[in-house]
Amino acid sequence: MTEAKIPNTQPDESRPRLPDWLKVRMPGGPRYIELQNLMRSKNLHTVCEEAHCPNIGECWERGTATFMILGDICTRACRYCAVTTGKPFQVDPLEPIRLAQTAKDMQLEYCVITSVNRDDLEDGGASIFAECIERVHKALPSCKVEVLIPDFMGLVDPLATVLTAEPDVLNHNIESTRTIFRLVRPKGNYDQSLELMVNSKRLAPSIPTKSGIIVGMGEDISEVIETMRDLRAVDCDLLTIGQYLRPSQQHIRMDRFYTPAEFEFLRGEGVSMGFKHVASGPLVRSSYHADEQHRSATLQPR
Repeated sequence: MTEAKIPNTQPDESRPRLPDWLKVRMPGGPRYIELQNLMRSKNLHTVCEEAHCPNIGECWERGTATFMILGDICTRACRYCAVTTGKPFQVDPLEPIRLAQTAKDMQLEYCVITSVNRDDLEDGGASIFAECIERVHKALPSCKVEVLIPDFMGLVDPLATVLTAEPDVLNHNIESTRTIFRLVRPKGNYDQSLELMVNSKRLAPSIPTKSGIIVGMGEDISEVIETMRDLRAVDCDLLTIGQYLRPSQQHIRMDRFYTPAEFEFLRGEGVSMGFKHVASGPLVRSSYHADEQHRSATLQPR
């Protein structure tokens, strides 16, 4: 295989100040406030808030959001993630009903549903994912539903439960390269995440698969390309690549900022590998403009 030529565009400073391309407006528009109040009234969580997403203002002003189900306390402690770690509360059986009603109230065209890791549950929360998908489809038939799922500790049955509910996209973020995976995701497994993609295609070949990579945690850009190849080798359809931003001093140190030119280079590499859509940029997150990614996938009629 021909080696990719990687552009040398990184500034000399090892820890530069926040560059202009990473500066965004503080959220606070009328639509943002309306959605914030709606989420509070329904006792729902969004990954937009919990993970300190830099795009929250833009997405909420567009009337889109990513719901985070199964509470806001995670059983894992990934070293890049801002979500709280600890002992979760009991599952709320009414959450899927409230979520579907909120999606209907918002008249969403595209709904993304994710969760914290719930290793304390026998099925990892798969049954709640499935019910959320089914209830949104019933309440708002025109709405597409993407799920961003955990690895379910490598178990196939929970994955099958989710796929049986027929999400429009099955997303599982690998997050990092093989070289630093155990450092940043100590309770995860790189090959297990790839195997999830294999099993998804085996169980539901018509449902597009998607994954995401965070860069700037100590990997080399050539290692990012290797991870992209690994994802294509398991027929992953859609890909997101975004910049790591350190949530606090307790999280893993940010190694460096990737430049817009490097993100564009990675996007081009992904397209040439055969991904149906690659969203690659400093502020890209896994659910950023997810509806556009879905439209780019070549889907068989369902």
